Amino acid sequence: MKRTADRLFGDDYQWSVMAAGAAQMPFATQAIMMGGNVRVGLEDSLFIERGKLASSNAEQVRKVRRIIEELGYEVASPDDVREMLDLKGSDKVTF
Repeated sequence: MKRTADRLFGDDYQWSVMAAGAAQMPFATQAIMMGGNVRVGLEDSLFIERGKLASSNAEQVRKVRRIIEELGYEVASPDDVREMLDLKGSDKVTF
């Protein structure tokens, strides 16, 4: 799918991966290494590693952040993401 998207859009698009269950962290790691964005959370997987339940979303976020940084990448800030996705931000909406 990534090759097809590259052919259709060049490098002018954002993509991300989410995976359910035990595949969550391996898929996130692969996406990071391919230049994609990731999303983790208990709504997709209850596990922090194979056979071990995560205690919270925060535990999963800390783990994926560690993976990102150990692979030499940077975690995007909320402001970075708003810019990447051309979003307004909460200071520019009326709700």
